[in-house]
Amino acid sequence: MSKKFYISTAIAYTSAKPHIGNTYEIVLADAIARYKRLEGYDVYFQTGTDEHGQKIEDKALEKGVTPQEYVDDIASQIKDIWDLMNTSYDKFVRTTDPVHEKVVQDIFKKLYDQGDIYKGEYKGLYCTPCESFWTETQLVDGKCPDCGREVKEATEEAYFFKISKYSKWLEEYIETHPHFIEPESRKNEIMNNFIKPGLQDLCVSRTSFKWGIPVTFDDKHVIYVWIDALSNYITFLGYDINGNHGEMFNKYWPCDIHLIGKDILRFHTIYWPIMLHALDVELPKQIFGHPWLLSGTDKMSKSKGNIVYADDLVNEFGVDAVRFYLLHEMPFASDGFFTRELLIDSINSNLANVLGNLVNRTIGMIDKYFDGVVTNQSIKENIDEEFISFVLEASVKVTNKMNELRVADAIDEVFEVFRRCNKYIDETMPWVLAKDDSKKDRLATVLYNLVEGIRIGTVLLQPFMPETSEKIFKQINTSLTDFESLARFGGYKSGTEVKDREVLFQRIDKE
Repeated sequence: MSKKFYISTAIAYTSAKPHIGNTYEIVLADAIARYKRLEGYDVYFQTGTDEHGQKIEDKALEKGVTPQEYVDDIASQIKDIWDLMNTSYDKFVRTTDPVHEKVVQDIFKKLYDQGDIYKGEYKGLYCTPCESFWTETQLVDGKCPDCGREVKEATEEAYFFKISKYSKWLEEYIETHPHFIEPESRKNEIMNNFIKPGLQDLCVSRTSFKWGIPVTFDDKHVIYVWIDALSNYITFLGYDINGNHGEMFNKYWPCDIHLIGKDILRFHTIYWPIMLHALDVELPKQIFGHPWLLSGTDKMSKSKGNIVYADDLVNEFGVDAVRFYLLHEMPFASDGFFTRELLIDSINSNLANVLGNLVNRTIGMIDKYFDGVVTNQSIKENIDEEFISFVLEASVKVTNKMNELRVADAIDEVFEVFRRCNKYIDETMPWVLAKDDSKKDRLATVLYNLVEGIRIGTVLLQPFMPETSEKIFKQINTSLTDFESLARFGGYKSGTEVKDREVLFQRIDKE
């Protein structure tokens, strides 16, 4: 029985087409999911869309369509982009799904029945785009701290979730589970800015709009986003409030990683754990708040006109070049930057020079010196030992980095293998060996070692650049692509004929 691994992304809000910053998260989750599958885990990878709220009601009205028609359109655009990025999610969920809506209503009612939700009145400063109430002290220059837009005073009858009651419990839980919130900086931010000063009860229903899941026992209220959107992680697995959970829930819950943007950390590390605790459900193992991808040095926003879309980049540069950039250029805990110049530099220096050039040169020499046939004549020299042990150590290094979710560092380790192969070409100088007939078997061994080095590097490259890996395997003509094959050097079959060369990445002229 293989070990299970459940990873989720935040569900994308269906107010607009996702930009490259939103796309980063799904690609990051995909790389982690694919790596776990490569290691032999039984992986469940869930993503999807968050489809209720005032903003959507307003946008649908503007467009002259129903809210359902509006979200159907945006949800399909989001799914198309996730598919275009070659992401291997197991389930794409939508919060307008009747199954989800019914369980959310059950959860709300259960929390109400046990006294965790009560009716009251909300007075506060409301930001419509963010659908958030704020206090005076939370405003920045009198405006919404999240989006910087105007807020207006609002009063509304509402139901509240008694999160203040669980404040002490949550603080202790986070302190006794040091890896529950990662990275460390995000944990400190949540503890010091929100939990330690004391939690305020949370508004969990609204009456000012209709586009939401109705409260079953008070139909002028709709269930507000927190309980609706957050519970997607369990509703689609078959969670049942009476404990008659579905097979998927029993198998995959608790989630191993909720991968989310740092801007929604508060909801996932305060509201969600308290909600689960109140329902007597085990908490997820880890919540990882990843940094933002900035456009130049600014956060991407429509108002700034600096939004970049994944499909435009893919049409121009190809899916794996964009995946590589997103995964390799994003730091672990600080924001990353996107510009076209940086993307082109990354393609030229890593993909064209290091990887593309290596595969092209190697297959070129095999064609030229041995009519395309790779044979291992086992004529070893000292130089080979160091090369082989370097290549064999890579899988442990990559796995360690992936276990820490340091995906960019993991890719570096993979590319170190390809750099080491390039260095091995310079050290062994096959073109010199080719001039001496007595060195023919040594030349064959060198080229065999190179192909095996490329194969091992490519097995590890699969989760990050699946299409490119497939192209390399095809060129070196091997089906030995599994994780187990990384344990020894020499798995590539001697006597294999390589296939026609195909340029993997062209250098791009910036001009």
